[in-house]
Amino acid sequence: MERSLFLSRPSTDHGALLASPFSAASLTAFRRRRFLPHDSSLKIQNQLHSISSLVLGASSSTVRCEASMYNRQTVETVDLDWDNLGFALFPTDYMYMMKCSQNGMFSKGELLRYGPFELSPSSGALHYGQGLFEGLKAYRKEDGSVLLFRPQENALRMRIGADRMCMPSPTIDQFVDAIRLTVLANKRWVPPTGKGSLYIRPLLIGSGAVLGVSPAPEYTFLVFVSPVGNYFKEGLAPINLIVENEYHRAGPGGTGGVKTIGNYASVFRALKKAKENGYSDVLYLDCIHKKYLEEVSSCNIFVVKNKVISTPEVKGTILPGITRKSIIDVARGQGYQVEERPVSVEELLDVDEVFCTGTAVVVAPVGSITYLERRVEYGNKGIGVVSQQLYSSLTRLQMGLSEDKMGWTMQLE
Repeated sequence: MERSLFLSRPSTDHGALLASPFSAASLTAFRRRRFLPHDSSLKIQNQLHSISSLVLGASSSTVRCEASMYNRQTVETVDLDWDNLGFALFPTDYMYMMKCSQNGMFSKGELLRYGPFELSPSSGALHYGQGLFEGLKAYRKEDGSVLLFRPQENALRMRIGADRMCMPSPTIDQFVDAIRLTVLANKRWVPPTGKGSLYIRPLLIGSGAVLGVSPAPEYTFLVFVSPVGNYFKEGLAPINLIVENEYHRAGPGGTGGVKTIGNYASVFRALKKAKENGYSDVLYLDCIHKKYLEEVSSCNIFVVKNKVISTPEVKGTILPGITRKSIIDVARGQGYQVEERPVSVEELLDVDEVFCTGTAVVVAPVGSITYLERRVEYGNKGIGVVSQQLYSSLTRLQMGLSEDKMGWTMQLE
């Protein structure tokens, strides 16, 4: 079936960009990069594997693109300082948008220039936090092609979260197609192999206007991307955590187990205090017993003792991380015993190694954890053997440097 999408023309309003709150690095990248020509249309193969040559003849403010065969072309990489990206937003070329009305069916999507979009002051997302987001990455292989890592898992997790939040959700195929299109339209922003990744942020929000407490009448699905480096400034170096005793991230029966937008603002206060005191992040405990590990602000946590890897079980208050799930499978495939069970905070005092997992961090080794003013250090302040092994195994697979026996990666072209 033929798919129709739309591309807006690239803006060349430098004055508007200079007035926006972008970083100096972003402005430099904008000045350096060369935009695609205005009088062009974009052809995309119906399997969405690559962006074709631009064809002359378009004259409207949007450019219609239809699925068709193509001739592969080289896409120039943006001129950025790839070695010092960090985890910050770089505005890229295009974003994807798709809307859903009360009938629960999403309309055809559009590729638009990245930038602000119209939203009602009474939208459900703004007033009642009716929204979800996902995070996944694209990696550039050594041959220049691009890999996605388990996008179907993100699509499924969004559908589960949408059901909890009384929202319609894109189908798995719609979700994956939107990711493919957005990545390919921004392919020149995918970092070179080993220099980072293209972070992909799908977002589903209640965009329709409401006043009373009720689900929104309209929903908007967005996808945008940004090149990123390491999430923690330490990179692949040990991070330092502090156990939080006053605040809790989630409670039984709440939304801690889905990736709703409201889960994250609640960690800001504890995280701000922790960073002011020199810690990298906060480790939260359960809100009932106040003794079992839950997760870090944006990561799942694992402990290692005598070659046994343990992680808190997912039972409604902990986000079922896709990297968490992947690390468990990789570790078991390498002969480790992995247990999903309640892990008490006291166990942290007598384990060999601790590490965190997440899309942004992949694997982050933990150098120390402070609990009730007692600081426990791991791995002689270095990277643990298990952390290093699992990090190397997973990142090599994600970047296409090792054989994907799991069938987890999806090559775009």
